[in-house]
Amino acid sequence: MEQYYGTGRRKASVARVFLRPGEGRITVNGKDFQIYFRGILRAVYAMQAFRETGTLGRYDAIITVTGGGPGGQADAIKLGIARALIQANPDYRAALKPKGLLTRDAREVERKKFGLKKARRAPQFSKR
Repeated sequence: MEQYYGTGRRKASVARVFLRPGEGRITVNGKDFQIYFRGILRAVYAMQAFRETGTLGRYDAIITVTGGGPGGQADAIKLGIARALIQANPDYRAALKPKGLLTRDAREVERKKFGLKKARRAPQFSKR
């Protein structure tokens, strides 16, 4: 049985995506995709790679995702699916690259500095 793998990362989330030829069933951490991301609009964009390549419903996706929140997890899944699709067929690269689906979003949370309230927010200044 052939299987394709892609890793996606975003913020603190890491998604491992396994694609197998099938009917389009997508499971995330053992749950159905719709149930796992119930009501999260950004999760719809996680399927963008399937839509751009016209492969929606041709692959079953088994996804394990850890860390971060729902938004970061959805974006990590999006990158993982795109990378796995390129493994399945390198010709999909031409459709995915211009849409930015193969680019890892490197933005991370800036660390808090001592003497400050947050990463950059200083305590309120008091003249007296």
